[in-house]
This record gives sequence, structure tokens and C-alpha cells, in this order.
Amino acid sequence: MTQPFLPVTLEEAEKRGWEFPDFVLVSGDAYVDHPAFAPAVIGRWLEAHGFSVGIIPQPDWTDPEAFSVFGTPRLAFLVTAGNMDSMVNHYTVNKKRRRQDAYSPGGASEKRPDRAATVYTRKLKKLFPKTPVILGGLEASLRRMAHYDYWEDRMKPSILMDTKADLLVYGMGERTILEIAEALNSGLAAASLTFIPGTAFFSRDLETFDTPLVLPSWRTLQDSKKQVARSFLRQMDHNDPVTGQPLAEPYDTGFIVQLPPAEPLTTAEMDQVYRLPYLRRAHPQYDKAGGVPALDEVQFSLTSSRGCFGACHFCAITYHQGKTVQPRSHEAILEEAAAMTQDPAFKGYFHDVGGPTANFRQPACEKMTTSGACTHRQCLTPQPCPNLTVDHHDYVTLLQKLRKLPRVKKVFVRSGVRYDYVMADSDPTFFEELCRHHVSGQLRVAPEHVDEKVLALMGKPSKEVYEAFRKRFEDFNTRENLNQFLVPYLISSHPGSDLKAAIELALYLKELGHTPEQVQDFYPTPGTLSTVMYYTEMNPFTEEPLFVPKEPDEKRMQRALLQARLPENHALVRQALNKAGRRDLIGRHPDALVPPGDEVKKAKPAPPKSQGSRRKNHR
Repeated sequence: MTQPFLPVTLEEAEKRGWEFPDFVLVSGDAYVDHPAFAPAVIGRWLEAHGFSVGIIPQPDWTDPEAFSVFGTPRLAFLVTAGNMDSMVNHYTVNKKRRRQDAYSPGGASEKRPDRAATVYTRKLKKLFPKTPVILGGLEASLRRMAHYDYWEDRMKPSILMDTKADLLVYGMGERTILEIAEALNSGLAAASLTFIPGTAFFSRDLETFDTPLVLPSWRTLQDSKKQVARSFLRQMDHNDPVTGQPLAEPYDTGFIVQLPPAEPLTTAEMDQVYRLPYLRRAHPQYDKAGGVPALDEVQFSLTSSRGCFGACHFCAITYHQGKTVQPRSHEAILEEAAAMTQDPAFKGYFHDVGGPTANFRQPACEKMTTSGACTHRQCLTPQPCPNLTVDHHDYVTLLQKLRKLPRVKKVFVRSGVRYDYVMADSDPTFFEELCRHHVSGQLRVAPEHVDEKVLALMGKPSKEVYEAFRKRFEDFNTRENLNQFLVPYLISSHPGSDLKAAIELALYLKELGHTPEQVQDFYPTPGTLSTVMYYTEMNPFTEEPLFVPKEPDEKRMQRALLQARLPENHALVRQALNKAGRRDLIGRHPDALVPPGDEVKKAKPAPPKSQGSRRKNHR
């Protein structure tokens, strides 16, 4: 018998013999029953442990009936905005509305509200005041404490204060949501669930908590940017399941309490999650709209790990998933891959095998699993830690096994390779295997910048490390007659990047003869150190003032400099060079970034001819 989708209608629930499901999961995404989609993972995980789950995907938030599909669930409503933050999903960094939403049927862009987690939770609390509402997912996780909101350009309180949700699950939630489900099922009230790792909640006092670390208050955070920086650093210090303490953020009426993160999943538990009976396709109700575009990107990709100890300052993965890398077993990955090859749509290509960082397959060091992650110290920057375990053997073996599967033509690695981790490995096997077998013409890596000051603020390695990797890649490909290219990801207008730094990057790109097809302006989203820099205009570690490009003209100039070759950018590049005092880079000489333009005075017109001459001309 074919495994059914999780119910999305009352009729589907009744076919299963349910009067009321245990949980109703309200999601900002269309329902895709695939392990790359968090609502499907949480739904299937609860189902596997004996709980019934109905899904309300992308309800019409203006219609109360849309939230009443299953009536009142026996235990709780679960709310997620979906795989993406709804504001990032809706708006570009320039705050312009995006035309498409890959997580909606047919790419439609109006299927979810702005701040979907907040809108859904408020609606449910109004319609079902006696039923617990539990928030989860990326949008809630990154807003669990007070945070800077780029779209309103101000500090906002914890999303729990805005929504009045009973509980918030942060991070990757399988372990946490199961403990919550079992506690509710045993008869405990949601208000009493103040002991489950990986949760945050509102409490009127701190009497029942053992020495929580009290953060700056909400009032203080509104008045002091320095305290915003200090508070976030403390949160990062305690974002570890081994060493983390409970945190308490004071508000006028009580406290937001955050318990330490849940323990990372073991390899066996990761395998269990990915072996759940996913149908690996979008719900049939979306067929007429052409399906859900986001599935195309992951349909033939394999997740091999979670977590990232790279900890780039502009990335929220560390704040959300944590630093501890959690690998799946080879057996489970090969089992999933073999099943994929039987799909009629499979053409012989696995598009990716990876995670947040593809070539991380084990914790950074033995200490991380026993004693926790170090505070105020990076594993890879500014130099690799002496305790860092640099070993690609397990990942190489996995890729080799995947290549040998029947019907497999190519296994690509596209989810991002940490080139500094590659360069730290004295064994060249992975580098050579990657180049020979796993690059689809272009290898995308993320140096992000070349200015040393900006790189340090990003938490990225020095320019020399990228240069060494680039030279090694090009030399190997030349020697092996491989027509492959590096494509660097770059960020413009990151905190600390002034025009001088942007010009340095533009000159480097000119030296390489490379014009990026796309340049990403820095996007200040909650849950990153770089966003704290953007808001506070200071280095959080030193509290020294920091230049932050915020003016639209400045950001346009920095972006244009990275694509200086494009004729449509020439005027902006000249404007930037004039402003920076670098007119020497305007001209037609080999070192110039752009040719002269309208700002160069034209030659004076010839003097008028004499009157006699004019008369002569008229004869």
C-alpha cells in the first residue's frame, strides 16, 4: 500500500479514522513531503512516534475558517513560517518585493503574509485561546530574543512577546518537539514545560530557574547599541548544548527565558529522520499550478550532515543549527541514493552531496563533543586551530561509493566547500577527487572579499588562503586538461567595507579578468554577528566604531565596483572613484577600471570664424 501524504483536509483525516489530530501544523510553505522541507520532517517524525499530525499549508490569513480545517487539535498547534524567513522570502536587500516564491505552488508570491510566524500565531491564539501554540522554524528561531529588524530599521522584542506563543522551539527541532509532544501527552500543561532544552518561553519570574544568566533588559537594548552587541555575544557564548547556561532577557512584565540548545542528533538518529516514509514530492493539490519550484533544487540532492563550525559572521547557521557537525551514515545515504536512482525522472546526476558546508563530516575536534565549543574563538580563522581535526577521508569514501551506484553518471558537490579547510589538509586526495569527479564545470566557493579588515569582520580567512586555493585549482585543471572554473561568491557593502575596500576588490577582479554574474549586497537578517555590526556600527568584540555602508548611493557604488566592466555601471564606478580620490583608475590605460565619461570636460569648441569669412561663405 502506498504511503499517504499527511492530511491537509478534514476528509483525509477522517479516512485515517481521526476525530481530531494530536497536532495541527500551520506552515508558510506549500506542503512538500520531502526531507529538505522542515514541516514534512517534523510531521513525519511525530507520526513515526505515534502522534497524528494534520498540516495546514499556506492558509489564507484573512479567513478564520482556513485555520479551522481540523478543528481543535488534541495537544497543540505547531507554527512555522517555512524553510525561509518570510521577510527574506518576500523582499530583496533593497526592500523591493520579489516576484516569485519558490516554496509556493507555481512560484506564486502572495501565498503567505509578511512575518508569517507572527501572523499565524496571533490568529490561532485569537481563534483557539485555550489550545497551546508552539512556534518553531527558522523565522522564530532567529527571533527568539530581542533583535534588530532591518525591514523596520529598529530593535524588536522577542517574537514570543509579539505573538504570546506558549513555547518556542529553536534550532533543528526533532529532539525538542518529541519531548514536548510526550510531555503534553502525559497531561502536563504547556505552561509547565520550562525544562526542555532547545526552547524559549515567557516567565513572570526566575524563581524556579537555577542561576540563569541575565542579559540586558529590553529597555536597555532600545537605548544602548553597546548593550545590544554585548547581549548577542553572550547569546553566542551560550549557544552550545554542553556549556550553555539558561539565559533570561528582562521585560517590564517578566522574562524571556532561553534554555540551552538540545543535544545534537546522533548519526543513528539522523539516519532515522531521513529514513522516514517521505513521498519526496509536492502534494497533488499543487499539480495544476505546476508543482512547487523549490523541490527542483533538491529532488536529487543528498543531505550528508548538519551543523557548521565555519561560523561566518554573516551567516545564521551557527545560531540556528549550532557548530557541532552531525553526519549521517554512509549506509543510510547510499540507501536513499539508490532509491532516487529508481525515480523515472532521475537522469544519472546527483546535484549535491553536502550540508551547510559540504566537506564537514565530523565535529571540529574531540573537545567540541565532550567539553563544548570554544567561546570567542573560531575553528578556522584567522588561522586553523591547532586542535582542528582536518580529515576528508570519510567524505571521499562516501563520494566514491555514490559514484559506483548503478545508473549514476555524475555526483556533484554544490552546497559549498570550505577552501581553507581543504588547504589545511596535508592529504591532497579530496582536492584531486573533487576536481576530477565532482565539479559541474564551475566550482562555487565563497571568499566574499579580499580586503583583510573586511575579511576579519566577516570571520573569513585571509586573501592569501583563497589565492593559494585558486592557483592550486587552476594549476591542477590545466595539468589534467579539465575545462573548469572557479566562481567566487562575493558580498558588497558588508559592515567595515568602505569605498577603498570595494575598490581593492574591484582591482582584484580586474586582475583575474572576472566579472561576477551576481553580487550579493549584505543582507542584515536576525541571528548574525554581522547584523549586530550593521545596527550598532561597532565591532562587537572591541566595541570600536565601525564604518557601515547604509546610504543607498554608497551601496550602489560598492555593488557597481564589483561589476565595473559592465557599461551600465560605468557612471556609478566613476562616481565612486571620484569620491574616493582614485581618478587615476579612470581612463583607457591598462590599470583603469573604467573609461572616461561625461565628467571629463570636452574640448572647447573652435572660435567663430570672422565676419569676412562668413560673408565669403555666403557668396
